[in-house]
Amino acid sequence: MGLISNGVSIVRALELPGGIWSDGGYVGVPRTVLVTWRSSFAEKFYQVYVNGRYARSTCDSEQRQMVAAIPTSLDTAVRIEVFGVEGDEADTDFSSQITPFQANSGRVRLTLLRSQNLPIDATAEVYFDRGTGEIDYIEPLSERPIRIWPSLQDKAGFGMSRFAGADFGYDSAAAVGFGKGCFGNGQFGLDADGIEWVSPPLSAGVYRFAVRVCDSAGKQSLSSESGEVVVIPSARPAEHMSVFSFDKDTNQLVLSVS
Repeated sequence: MGLISNGVSIVRALELPGGIWSDGGYVGVPRTVLVTWRSSFAEKFYQVYVNGRYARSTCDSEQRQMVAAIPTSLDTAVRIEVFGVEGDEADTDFSSQITPFQANSGRVRLTLLRSQNLPIDATAEVYFDRGTGEIDYIEPLSERPIRIWPSLQDKAGFGMSRFAGADFGYDSAAAVGFGKGCFGNGQFGLDADGIEWVSPPLSAGVYRFAVRVCDSAGKQSLSSESGEVVVIPSARPAEHMSVFSFDKDTNQLVLSVS
């Protein structure tokens, strides 16, 4: 039967902190939200989709809330949708039925695995080939170095990393691991974390990207290069449209678009 949208209403998302500092501040990476909704269905299960991608399914027909991971980047809005499904289809991915997410039109999203082996002061730079096929390692595409560990509490500490490299006493309490991060995308346990970076708008073309990690001493890692990525930005909406001419004999209307 597939996704059912009629009957699901008042979808809300509340961001949840990844950890709490001693002064009451919170760790915002990784970003997770509590999604809530109302439904007129009595015997349907529910699925949550983030930017058109399948996120999670409910465990029973009475559930009306769920925790889901959302992109780390704050550059663009996040689209969260909730659909009803039949019980025997609760674990089926129906992403192909959803209109593709276009908010990042002309942008490329890179997902980087954040290993606990990386030093606390590590940064990353993103490079690309400018459409020429050869990556330019002189001028980064990223506007500024990307901090791998923006919050010390995200870095595992005593017994798992450099001594005193994180919040002493609660080391790794806020670090992403089994059940919290991208399970299966990194080493088992704490090394299951990923961060995302979104590029500025790019013109139509075929691009290749690369990432290098650098420590505080300026020592760079080997490059991790991507394959070819095709970028096709969507057309900008017309700001003004007027009738340029109309031919009665051919019944042809010509519009002027700006």
